[in-house]
Amino acid sequence: MLKRKINILFYVIGLILIGFAFLTFLVCTFPASVIDRTFSEELQENQNPLLDIVMKTVSWFGYMPFSLIIVLLTALTFYLFKYKREALYVLLTLTSGIVSTAFKIAVDRPRPTKDMVTIIEIAGNQSFPSGHTLFYVMFFGFVVLLMRNLKSIAAFVRVIVTTFCLFLIFTVPLSRVYLGAHWFSDVLGGFMLGIVCLFALSYFYFIEPKKS
Repeated sequence: MLKRKINILFYVIGLILIGFAFLTFLVCTFPASVIDRTFSEELQENQNPLLDIVMKTVSWFGYMPFSLIIVLLTALTFYLFKYKREALYVLLTLTSGIVSTAFKIAVDRPRPTKDMVTIIEIAGNQSFPSGHTLFYVMFFGFVVLLMRNLKSIAAFVRVIVTTFCLFLIFTVPLSRVYLGAHWFSDVLGGFMLGIVCLFALSYFYFIEPKKS
């Protein structure tokens, strides 16, 4: 039964990879598609100062050096509470930066410009895929899995941490488009690639035999 579930997961990840490859092709062929521009227009038409603050706050966790500090502090927390193996795997979520940078350089898609969208927060480097989204899915997603797996942690702590992480995972794609930093296809690509990276990390975490 477990083997069957794992096989299904591999098939799903394979489909996601195919979808990501197709999306990358579309992005390279149509750098500024009608779908992307329409999505940005619809999302940005409800702008207001309070929402600006909320969206900036959601994205804050993904900027350097804050993202690095958050990962290091999280890993240190697990380490201090004797979850040394978990601490190591939390550190490995930093590889999301390497993955996103590699694809950004390869695709070399420019960011949305002010003649196309409203730029609330200026971002540098290339646009595809969204590094924020990839990092959030991989890092916060892995923390969610740890909260589900580590039953020795108090239930109320696991619920609070899980809720917070899921909130960030599902709001950061909207945040990046709302702020004018990315197109819809950028965050979709980041989400898909993030799931693949999260699966790879989680797979090795769960199959690696624990030391007694």
